[in-house]
Amino acid sequence: MSKLVEFWEFVRRHKYLITVVIFLLIIGVLDENSLIRRVQYWHEINTLRSEIQMYREQYEKDSRTLKELTTHPDELEKVAREKYLMKKPNEDIYIFEEDVDDNIRRERVNEQTDDE
Repeated sequence: MSKLVEFWEFVRRHKYLITVVIFLLIIGVLDENSLIRRVQYWHEINTLRSEIQMYREQYEKDSRTLKELTTHPDELEKVAREKYLMKKPNEDIYIFEEDVDDNIRRERVNEQTDDE
């Protein structure tokens, strides 16, 4: 019985401290709007903002490329020749191994950046 009395005496003496500790525990960890979740949400928001910026830049780049391709037939021919290895009739194309490997590496890097 004396331990119970000692416990209640401790609670009575430190009731404000106990209340503040319980409040901080609920706010910091247990609540669905806890500080831990707020930090996680903040991190996720920053990640999504950087993704949005990356996609905007990619969109602007692709829009400029599309505009160039639709307005300049020479640019369209250049892309067709370089990227898709197209040729005119009665024309020979020589492909060097290094160039093909570099193009494949560039395409893989572009695919990896697109996936991220």
